[in-house]
Amino acid sequence: MSGLGDFNNPLRTSRTLSQEMNVDVSVLGLGQMGSAIAERLIDAGHEVSVWNRSKGKADGLVAKGAFELDAPHEAWARSEVCITMVADSRALADIALAPDGGLAHAASGKGRTLIDMSTVSPEVSRDVADAAAAGGVQYLRAPVSGNPGVVRAGNLTIIASGEDAVFTSVESLLRDIGPHVFYAGEGDAARIIKLALNLMVAGTAELLAECIALAEAHDVQRDKLLEIVGASAVGSPFVKYKIGPLLADDYTSTFSSRLMRKDVDLVLESAAAGGVPLPVTGVVQQLLQACISTGLGDLDFMALLIRLQREAGQTSA
Repeated sequence: MSGLGDFNNPLRTSRTLSQEMNVDVSVLGLGQMGSAIAERLIDAGHEVSVWNRSKGKADGLVAKGAFELDAPHEAWARSEVCITMVADSRALADIALAPDGGLAHAASGKGRTLIDMSTVSPEVSRDVADAAAAGGVQYLRAPVSGNPGVVRAGNLTIIASGEDAVFTSVESLLRDIGPHVFYAGEGDAARIIKLALNLMVAGTAELLAECIALAEAHDVQRDKLLEIVGASAVGSPFVKYKIGPLLADDYTSTFSSRLMRKDVDLVLESAAAGGVPLPVTGVVQQLLQACISTGLGDLDFMALLIRLQREAGQTSA
């Protein structure tokens, strides 16, 4: 996916470390994204330890040379850097703030860095930041934009925020995961930018579904429609990488309707905290919930099209 572009105060994109370095790093959370991130780090030559709440997901990574941890807090015994990629705010709080060995406390000494790449609420992120500061752990927020295929293709976008010195110390490592690395500033700026991006993605998905449903109601062929859409002014990278699956009616999840609903919930919570009305996003939230309620929650969030086709009587599925 493409980078975020320039703002009035442009985000730094240049490499700041002059040498490549191998780092002992742990990756906690081995869903589709976490596993792909761990693979990238192994392929880049880092010593990688991994953990997942449910057993078995580490097997393929262990076969590639990773070491499997028995518990999250063991990361600090083996690694200088710990990366978390978990499903939601509660999962991050469970492993970062646990009183019996949370990652926000470096039991093996100072000089450890926790990088959270999940999409979580700014509120929980601030709790982790406070605990990390008290526990001698450096903390960087580094949510991502992309799916597992984008990670494996080496085209992931990473938005980081936190102390500048912490970002500088791990920038080379982040670039081994994905080339489009942006420093967004202090605090939780990266969280808000990621939520803003997902707002755009969710809204675009619904509009793309409506575009297809409208055209097909008038006997326009989907392949011709999507060819033209992809070449037009609205043919964003997101639209272009959805064309193949849409042509194949393939709704295998790269990011499920259920997870997108979770992210849209976070968008609306942050909007409410900032006093910003987001009327279109509120409607998309309801449509994603309709997907979940009608059995489409674990399909890719482009199942918004299936929901719309059912409502229009365009499919018997």
